Amino acid sequence: NNSYQLSSVPLQILFYVNGIYYIFYFLASLGMIVYKSEAFSYPDDFLAPDLALLFIMAILEVLRLYLGSKGNLTEEEAPLGLSLVITVGSVILSVYFLVWQTYVLKADVIINAVLLFTYGLESVLKVVAIAAFVS
Repeated sequence: NNSYQLSSVPLQILFYVNGIYYIFYFLASLGMIVYKSEAFSYPDDFLAPDLALLFIMAILEVLRLYLGSKGNLTEEEAPLGLSLVITVGSVILSVYFLVWQTYVLKADVIINAVLLFTYGLESVLKVVAIAAFVS
């Protein structure tokens, strides 16, 4: 009978903070896309994909945080591992918004850099937690 608590408190806190931050990130990105579409000549065929990717990213984020939290709290490596895999997709999307979206503002750079930092930190803690669960 294992009486040790293996679930990671720092990881759970980070999931919570990340969830709050992502709401801000999503609204800020959405706001900036709207702003850019007004302020710049935003080609219509670029506006839709940028918006679609932002919404896909939001769905991934909800899944990622849900699976990560569930895996951490139930001390199961499978949901946590899946969350880690989804993080790869989230990182790619964040890099897209950082580098490849139609117009990149300084604010885009800042909010994506913060997001990528939290992803990195979270991923390290996930790997540590998974290692603790499987050992």
